Amino acid sequence: MSATEALAPAVSPAIDRKALRVLRAACAQNRTLATAESCTGGLLASLLTDVPGCSHAFERGFVAYTDTAKIDLLGVPERMLEDEGAVSQPVAAAMARGALKASEADITLSVTGYCEATPDDPDSVAGLVHFACATREGGLRTHVEFYGDIGRAAVRLRCLETSLDLIAGALDLRA
Repeated sequence: MSATEALAPAVSPAIDRKALRVLRAACAQNRTLATAESCTGGLLASLLTDVPGCSHAFERGFVAYTDTAKIDLLGVPERMLEDEGAVSQPVAAAMARGALKASEADITLSVTGYCEATPDDPDSVAGLVHFACATREGGLRTHVEFYGDIGRAAVRLRCLETSLDLIAGALDLRA
């Protein structure tokens, strides 16, 4: 049986195992998690709250899909969004730091990207996603993925796996 039963069968067994491992480690270390999500639209938060007996490791989630939401909820500087674009490493880092500031979590994970290219945004690249993982101790790790034009659902599911890997790193879990 899947640990993340509400999201099964969409979530693969590999993602299911990673989520369980990350959440159990967070519980064992008495650390809490928060998310700051754009292109995943809260899917990571849903995953992290779907494991019975471990969901208390999740502190809160921010779905900041628009630039205004990134500014209002996470304190991302408007100038940064104008200069760098919402899908960028600096914005992902600002989102993760903003989630730390706006929560009581020990570890935050942010994700911002393009699930598909959009005609009104010439800079959009299908499957380009930026991640950042910040810790209360001051650590920050950024990561970029180019998943390619694999479709909206596939990009979002791949984001789950990458996000869990980054959180595992912040928890000092080895592969």
